[in-house]
Amino acid sequence: MARFWVCVAGAGAGLFLTFLVLHSCFCGSPILRNFVFQISWTPENIRYRLDVGWPKYSEYFSGTTFCVAVDSFNGLVYVAQQTGVNIPKVLVFTEDGYFLRAWNDTVDTPHGIFAASTPYERSVWITDVGSGSYGHTVKKYNSFGDLIQVLGTPGKKGTDLNPLQFDNPAELYVEDTGDIYIVDGDGGLNNRLFKLSQDFMILWLHGENGTGPTQFNIPHSVTVDSAGRVWVADRGNKRIQVFDKDTGEWLGAWDNCFTEEGPSSVRFTPDGKYLIVAQLNLSRLSFVAAPPVGSIGSCSVVSTLQLADQVLPHLLDVDRKTGAIYVAEIGARQVQKYVPLKSRFIPAFGE
Repeated sequence: MARFWVCVAGAGAGLFLTFLVLHSCFCGSPILRNFVFQISWTPENIRYRLDVGWPKYSEYFSGTTFCVAVDSFNGLVYVAQQTGVNIPKVLVFTEDGYFLRAWNDTVDTPHGIFAASTPYERSVWITDVGSGSYGHTVKKYNSFGDLIQVLGTPGKKGTDLNPLQFDNPAELYVEDTGDIYIVDGDGGLNNRLFKLSQDFMILWLHGENGTGPTQFNIPHSVTVDSAGRVWVADRGNKRIQVFDKDTGEWLGAWDNCFTEEGPSSVRFTPDGKYLIVAQLNLSRLSFVAAPPVGSIGSCSVVSTLQLADQVLPHLLDVDRKTGAIYVAEIGARQVQKYVPLKSRFIPAFGE
């Protein structure tokens, strides 16, 4: 029989109630599944609940789930896991949690994943940090796992730009225009941010290790907002840096919200009002108010979603249609789906 705990904690803007259910079917170790409800006293009223029925069968998570990507247009969710040779590395689910297929070819050690989702483009991009013949590359696939494009020099890490080489590329973001933003440097030689055109020409680049503006220490995640700003989780420097997407100009940085631990993942809510930030070792998601155009200002956390201890949220993605948040947790070795309580797809608890 499952056992339940209820935790109540005050945090900044509101009160959090967390129900934890202990499962014992996870690779011999217990899994804590969260039912998270926020009672918020702020005008934002940011509330999510865990969809405990996603996926339908968690046994598909047989490795360490490093990243997740949502194809909002087609209702698909891609999960990449670091595993052994014979265990699938990319899993494909429906947004309702049904398993569709998997693939393992030409993928060494996936770290970041992005689903390009438009009426004209349906592709999956993976950053590969492996040391094998496909490692240290950024690769484009179709939804069935057929390799379409390889960026970088397969199997060779390095710093060169011609030919292009990566060393542990962490994550990427692909705009609807086809422009690509890549953060290269989950450890290793590089601490770089690229912008590439849709035909893979370098449009601008920042690439130096350090603590100053435009310098990085483990740039780990990247996203773009509707105002034309590029947001980078500069994890080792415990800050987020912001750039103009057209020119690459440095616009500012946020470092006041991450004194305990640097951000590991950044994504915006569909309405663009909040930046969702994951902090790995704190097992926490923070909702940060997006600044107005023309001003970066300082970081202002309006709400947090505290996950169970040691689930370790690594990278996340957001469904641009439903607002659901999918979190890849390397500690719990699973992906969990959090749904806005007002969602018409999943009723709120008790309804």
